[in-house]
Amino acid sequence: MRSGPERGTAVGGAPGARGKWWPLVAITLGNFMLLVDVTIVNTALPRISDGLGASFTSLQWVMDIYALALAALLMVAGSAADLFGRRRIYVAGLALFALSSLACGLAPDAGTLIAARAVQGVGAAAMFATNTPLLMAAYRGRDRGVAFGIWGGTSGAAAAVGPVLGGLLTEYVDWRAIFLVNLPLTAFAVWITLARVQESHGDRTARIDWPGAACFTVCAGALTYGLMRGGEEGWTEAGTLGSLAVAVLALIAFIAVERRVRRPLLDLRLLRRPSFATLMAAALLLQVAAFPYLTFVGLWTQNVLGLSPVQAGLAVTPLALMSLLVGAVGGRHLQRLAPQLPIGVGLLLTGAGGLLHALLLGDGAGWAVLVPGLAVSGLGIGMAMPVLVSAALGAAPPERAGMASGAVNTFRQLGFAFGIAVLGTVFATALHGAGPGAGPAALGAAYITGLTRVTLISGLVALVAGVLVLAVVRRTEHGEEPGAGGADAPGAETTASVERTAGAGEPAGGAEPVRTGAPAGK
Repeated sequence: MRSGPERGTAVGGAPGARGKWWPLVAITLGNFMLLVDVTIVNTALPRISDGLGASFTSLQWVMDIYALALAALLMVAGSAADLFGRRRIYVAGLALFALSSLACGLAPDAGTLIAARAVQGVGAAAMFATNTPLLMAAYRGRDRGVAFGIWGGTSGAAAAVGPVLGGLLTEYVDWRAIFLVNLPLTAFAVWITLARVQESHGDRTARIDWPGAACFTVCAGALTYGLMRGGEEGWTEAGTLGSLAVAVLALIAFIAVERRVRRPLLDLRLLRRPSFATLMAAALLLQVAAFPYLTFVGLWTQNVLGLSPVQAGLAVTPLALMSLLVGAVGGRHLQRLAPQLPIGVGLLLTGAGGLLHALLLGDGAGWAVLVPGLAVSGLGIGMAMPVLVSAALGAAPPERAGMASGAVNTFRQLGFAFGIAVLGTVFATALHGAGPGAGPAALGAAYITGLTRVTLISGLVALVAGVLVLAVVRRTEHGEEPGAGGADAPGAETTASVERTAGAGEPAGGAEPVRTGAPAGK
């Protein structure tokens, strides 16, 4: 199948040889910003809490709402980009990201900050969904491989830089600077995009599945709210039960809609393929296990150990650095293995890292006890993450490549959002056990109890996911898998949606795959 601009409609002339890398700069810069904003907030949370008087639940939402909005709108943003123009949607996403970043930086209270973070997630979804098709339209041959390699590498850099950059800005400027720094960067990215990036379209006759998108968004939002409220108000409280009931009803409605519409956001018949369904579960569970607990580690290192924001950011870098190292050294070799091996073993190592945390944390523990677990988890993430998207594409038929990559990235973002909600509930319960007005010793013990519980859960979740992947996932050819059933195989999809990989980090149509050990797109 042909790839790149041959499948879409490009508008405007190609940049000259001297300026051929400017599109890469514009797209990579946007990708870097949206991924940094997942982790840059971690080290600023204590200062945000002090500055706005934010509760623990509010801090959870500051983290969660961004990932939730990004996950809920990622697939629909890809459809809109095909229909209205990839560059147009990307620029709109950048503009929305900048305006919402300004609102975050000026927020007078926690509620405003949470609302602005939600809008920021919407802009990030538009940016993330258009990254890959814009790069595919801009480059061919060897240049495309170089472009995707650099683009993927910045994803890993974002994971490593985020906590440290957040610490630097928070400590030496103000916590609001972590959002305001986006303004000049987005302005620069918009200028380069308008001047150097070509417009391209997919299938202009396509229609966006708005009912499916609405049902999916309501389901994800109600479930996250119910999980957080249950931990705070109790699992039998009326609001909790009502939220969870809305989530169930929205899920039922989503299934009904997706079975009826001609071009669904997610063809549910893909989930009849055991390998594909398992890989979606693995994408979600890997994110649950690998990253959300770092939010609570940041609170512990600053509130209990007294580290500065910069020191707190540096304390968690072993995970990102080990992941980057694995991707740089072994990424190409990992892609040649049967996918269940790097993904399954990577999940087992991620789980082992979580269990190491649970074993080593104890009264009087310092930040150094984190290093072994972070290093082992980083090794596992570096093995599993780069193979996950390509394995999902291999488990789906070629005409569903765009849908498959959009789905795996959506499940990854949902995993982060659900992980913050569930593990935050566990952590908050431990803190409440210390009682109001607890002294430093009792509060420190409560933090250790909470961290031990969340890392134990994270470790067990990753171990279960790893065993499941090793038992079920198998290498497939052209999406053909035993048990999928030829009669049930999804029908043909437009070639435009094959091209739309929704920022997956894995180009469609035979382009050189991106190999990075980065915990990208957390």
